[in-house]
Amino acid sequence: MNGYNVAILGATGAVGSRLISQLAQSNIPVKNLKLLASARSAGKVLKFKNEPLTVEETTPDSFKNVDLVLASAGGNVSQKFLPIAVQSGAVCVDNTSAFRMDPDVPLVIPEVNREALKRHHGIIANPNCSTIQMVIALAPIYHAFGLKQVIVSTYQAVSGAGQAAWNEMLHQAQQRLNNEAMTAKITPVKGEPHHYPLAFNLLPQIDVFEDNGYTHEEWKMIHETKKILLDDMDSPDIKVTATCVRVPVELGHGESVYIEVADKKATVAGLRQQLTRMPGIIVQDDPAEQLYPQPLTAAGKRETFVGRLRADEENPGAFNLWIVSDNLLKGAAWNTVEIAECLVEDGLI
Repeated sequence: MNGYNVAILGATGAVGSRLISQLAQSNIPVKNLKLLASARSAGKVLKFKNEPLTVEETTPDSFKNVDLVLASAGGNVSQKFLPIAVQSGAVCVDNTSAFRMDPDVPLVIPEVNREALKRHHGIIANPNCSTIQMVIALAPIYHAFGLKQVIVSTYQAVSGAGQAAWNEMLHQAQQRLNNEAMTAKITPVKGEPHHYPLAFNLLPQIDVFEDNGYTHEEWKMIHETKKILLDDMDSPDIKVTATCVRVPVELGHGESVYIEVADKKATVAGLRQQLTRMPGIIVQDDPAEQLYPQPLTAAGKRETFVGRLRADEENPGAFNLWIVSDNLLKGAAWNTVEIAECLVEDGLI
C-alpha cells in the first residue's frame, strides 16, 4: 500500500495534539489525515507536518475510506463511533477505557505483548497511562524471575485529568501566591459533588469510588496488569493492589512499586540487567550521584525511566522500584501510535 488514510478522533485535546505530532514522527505512510472532534471544535486549523488541516465534526460518515483510526476523545465517544469505523473497514486504536476489559479486544503494550495484536477484530485498546509504565517495567522481571505480588502507589500528574484540570491547577497556584482563596471546580473528578484544590495539595482520589473503597483508577491498574501479563483480568496468579494519588505536577506520573518475585535468588543486579535489556526502558539508578527518574526530566520523552532499585531487607525475594514516564506520550499518544506502527509492520491493517 502506498499509504494509509488515517483519522484522529479527539484531535484537539491534550492527547490528540500529541497523537498528531507522534504520527508525524512515525514510520507510518500517511496518504491522507482527517482530524475529528466535537462540533464546538470543528473549524479549528491544526498542522500535520507543517501542513494546515481543518478539524471536522465527527459523524457516522467520518470514517468512510479510513484505514486507521487513532482515538482519544473519551469513552462514550469511542463506544459510539468506533464500531461504526470498524464496520466501514477501519482498524481502531483506542486510548480510552471503553474497550479495555472486553475479552475480544487486545490490551497492548507493544514491548510487552505485541503478539496479542494478531487477535484483534478491528479495535485495539491502549492501556491506562499508569498501567503502561508499570507493566513495561515489570514484564522483564516477571519473565525472568516470576512475579507473585505487586503493591503500587502512584503520584499522577494533573495532565492525566485533562487540559481543563491542568489549567485549573495553575490558576490555583497563582491564587495561592496572591494570598487568595483557591477555587476548585474539576479535581479530583469533574462529575463528583465535591471538588478540592490540587495546587500545593495531594488528592488520594483518581476517578470515582467503587463499592469496595477502591477508585476506578486503582481497579483499572489491578485488572489491566493481569490482562496484559496473564491474558486474564481476574487471574489470581499475580496479586496486585494500588493506591492512586493526584499530585500537583504538570507532566509525568511517578510510581513507587513493591514487588515479590517467585525466584528467591533474584538480586538487584539481576533485575537491573533485565530492565536494561528491555526496549523502551532507561535505567537511572545511581544513588552516589543522586541519579533517579524525575517527572521534569521524563517530560517529552517516549521512554519509561526506572530507578531506586533496592531489595527489601525484611523480605527475601522482595524489591522496590521507582518508575516515571510522560503520561501523555508513552502513557497515551506514543503507545497508541506505536501500536499502529506494529499493525502496519505486521500486515494487520
